[in-house]
Amino acid sequence: MTTKLHTRPSARALLALAAAPVLLAACASTPMMADPRVDNAALPEAVRVPAGEMQKLWTRGAGDITYECRENAQMPGQFAWAFVVPKADLTDANGKVVGKYYGGPTWEHMDGSKLTGKQVAVAPAQPGNIPLQLVRAEPAMGTGVLQGVNFIQRLNTSGGVAPAAPCAAANRGETRQVAYAADYVMYGR
Repeated sequence: MTTKLHTRPSARALLALAAAPVLLAACASTPMMADPRVDNAALPEAVRVPAGEMQKLWTRGAGDITYECRENAQMPGQFAWAFVVPKADLTDANGKVVGKYYGGPTWEHMDGSKLTGKQVAVAPAQPGNIPLQLVRAEPAMGTGVLQGVNFIQRLNTSGGVAPAAPCAAANRGETRQVAYAADYVMYGR
């Protein structure tokens, strides 16, 4: 003789079944964005990466560049705003913070990988924006997405140029922060 057991689903199971379509719809409406791809051939030659380098990572940096009013060592009595240090959050294509950028220059990812580099070349950007830049990366520290990065481009810059405010003996040593944003595109083999 076979006995059939009839069980009622628990309230938790019913709630999960009812919520499933809502969760699936939410996931479908917020797709993961791929890193924007850069067309190196369309960039000024000075900031193009060498042939054979492949784009590994794209981030958007947004923060401030600090400038200080300093006397020109070559021309005593002349003063100008001098670049001191940048500081920015790095976000992915979805706007999620994935790391930070600061003096060195240094790029640090939240996965623990970090790298520094040396400027190779610059190219003019639109007026009022810091120049485009190509940086040769030093070997990354730690393990993560920055491993194997050989070059970093700074592209699509916005703001960041030295202050328009006067810089003279009267305000020597004064600092100003200027907002900026830029894409940091990283390449490796």
